[in-house]
Amino acid sequence: MSTTMLESSFRNPQKSKESKDGPEEREVEIGLRPKKLKEYVGQDRIRENLKIFIEAARNRKEPLEHVLIYGPAGLGKTTLSYIIATEMGSNIRPTSGPAIEKIGDLASILTNLEDGDILFIDEIHRMNKLVEEALYPAMEDCKLDIIIGKGPSAKTLQLDLPRFTLIGATTRMGLISSPLRSRFGMTYKLSFYSQKEIASILRRSGNILSIPMEEDGCSLISQCSRKNPRVANRLLKRVRDVAEVKGSGIIDKALAQQALEMLEVDNMGLDTGDRYILNTLIDKFDGGPVGIGTLAAATSEERDTIEEIYEPYLLKIGFLDRTPRGRIATKRAYKHLGANWKEEGLRL
Repeated sequence: MSTTMLESSFRNPQKSKESKDGPEEREVEIGLRPKKLKEYVGQDRIRENLKIFIEAARNRKEPLEHVLIYGPAGLGKTTLSYIIATEMGSNIRPTSGPAIEKIGDLASILTNLEDGDILFIDEIHRMNKLVEEALYPAMEDCKLDIIIGKGPSAKTLQLDLPRFTLIGATTRMGLISSPLRSRFGMTYKLSFYSQKEIASILRRSGNILSIPMEEDGCSLISQCSRKNPRVANRLLKRVRDVAEVKGSGIIDKALAQQALEMLEVDNMGLDTGDRYILNTLIDKFDGGPVGIGTLAAATSEERDTIEEIYEPYLLKIGFLDRTPRGRIATKRAYKHLGANWKEEGLRL
């Protein structure tokens, strides 16, 4: 593990994109995922649309059109993909964009699909461009063109594929090419959840994990969960640990507050990593603007980590602003961190 990744894991333990949890922890996380649309909390408009389109496809006995789902990490893209497969009564074959390195890898995956299967490609924006181009006829006509040999003797072999549905998930919609994006019949953006929705998710997870939880304790955890179900469930499991070791096993407001203080998570859901980035902006760059590359170097974070993990929430709550000249810490961030606001610090 690189020094940068190691520092990131210490500063940001509960929301790292690559989970460092062990196999048992990952199994618990998977067990908390809803299996059907009626169990899925939030994203009401998307859920209602999918309900109609899935029922229509089932009535016609056809595969669902290709679906593209995008949004910040932890909002339920993978969960929604598995729910679609369950509702369609289809098998789902998961993979990721970086894992499909060659056209041969894609051919192996597609030729092993059965009629009506769902192919789920996570991080689809990271797929090789040559592989992406080979995917176009597969999505449109269920055909795959393979070139055999090289030079003048090369031949093109066209394979017939079973009818399938491709579900792509990405956190970086802007990195998906227009030709690929246009081939999806449905595109959905997942939004951050409300505190009420997060509280509902926590109560459901508490029931599954048999965690006794009072309403005020649930409310406090939901308030600090960054409007993100993945973060909410991870905080719940850590607060449960504190309740079992230092309390009676019941999560109330006082115990939840104690646990969150131990985790260094404040009442807005910011942890040491978020505060480190904001403090760096304020202390070293007078609040900005500062380029993302410079900010990444100053904080010893990867640029992608800042853009995909930290920024979406900080932008959502108005603590960070993006301008053509770089990132700026807002007046709200100064106030939250107890720093002195300087008008000259805002240099647009």
